[in-house]
Amino acid sequence: MAQFLHADTQIGRVILAIGAQARYLGSMTDYVTVDDTETVLRDGTIKLHGPAGFAGMRKAGCLAAEILDALAPLVQPGVTTAAIDDVVRQMTLDAGAVPATLGYRGYAHSCCISINHVVCHGIPSEKTFKDGDIVNIDVTPLLDGWHGDSSRMYLVGDVPLKARRLVDVTYECLMIGIEQARPGARLGDIGAAIQAHAERQRYGVVRDFCGHGLGRLFHDAPEVIHAGRAGTGPELRPGMFFTIEPMINLGKPAVKILDDGWTAVTRDRSLSAQFEHSIGITEDGCEIFTTSPKGLHKPPYAV
Repeated sequence: MAQFLHADTQIGRVILAIGAQARYLGSMTDYVTVDDTETVLRDGTIKLHGPAGFAGMRKAGCLAAEILDALAPLVQPGVTTAAIDDVVRQMTLDAGAVPATLGYRGYAHSCCISINHVVCHGIPSEKTFKDGDIVNIDVTPLLDGWHGDSSRMYLVGDVPLKARRLVDVTYECLMIGIEQARPGARLGDIGAAIQAHAERQRYGVVRDFCGHGLGRLFHDAPEVIHAGRAGTGPELRPGMFFTIEPMINLGKPAVKILDDGWTAVTRDRSLSAQFEHSIGITEDGCEIFTTSPKGLHKPPYAV
C-alpha cells in the first residue's frame, strides 16, 4: 500500500513542490539495529533487521504473493471488486493472518483495487470489471507480526495495446529499481533508474505517493521515492526492509484525491499502472520477499 508523501506537514509540501530529489539532499539519516522480537516505534529511524526478521518477512511476503496468484483467474468481466476483496480477506484469515488495511486509518476493506485511471487506494465496491480494464490489486497480510506488502497488475479481457505496453513498462520499472537495491547504493539510485526508464517511454512518474519501510510496522522510514537523482538519499545497508512500488501514468504525473479521502486518480484521466514488491537488503544484494510462487510475475497470466 503506497504511502502518501509528506501528507502531514507544510514543510513537506514545499519540499515536494520543488522536486523529489530535494528530499534527499543534505538529509540526516539515523539507523538502528532492532531485536526482531521487540516492539518498534515509528520514530523516523531506519531499522536494520537480523535473520529472524528475514524469516518473518519471507512468510508474510509469500502469503501476499500466494493471494495475488489466486486472484489471477478471478479478475474477469462482470466480477465485482467487492467479491475480490472477500476472497482476499478469507484467504488471509485462513492462513492465520489479518489484512493490515482492514481498519487502517478507518479503511474498511482487505485490499485496494485500482482500475484504469485510479493510481492507488481504489476502494472495493459493487463496481464490476469491464472488458479492456487494467487493474492493480494491492494486498498486505499481517502474519505473525510481519507485513507482506505487494501489488500486481491484471488485464481484463481484450486490453488495448497502449494499456498493455504501460503495464509492461511499469513492471520493467519495478525490476530496474530492484536491480539498484544493494549495500552501498543510495535510495536516490532506485528512483533515478525508475524515472529514466519511464520517461524514455514518455510516461509520467507519480511523486505524490512513495514506497516505504516496513516490517513489524506497516509504514515506516525510509520513504522510497520513484524519481530523483542518483547518488542521493540514505545509504542502503544490510537489514533494511522496504517496498518499491512505482506508479506510472500514460500521461502526466499529477494526481488528485477523491472526496472519499482514499482514491487517488490521474488529473488528466490517463491510465495508470503499478507493481509492488517488498524487499530486504542483504550482504551482497537484495531479497524479494513477495515473488510469485507460481511464476505469475506480470500479465498475461497463464492459469
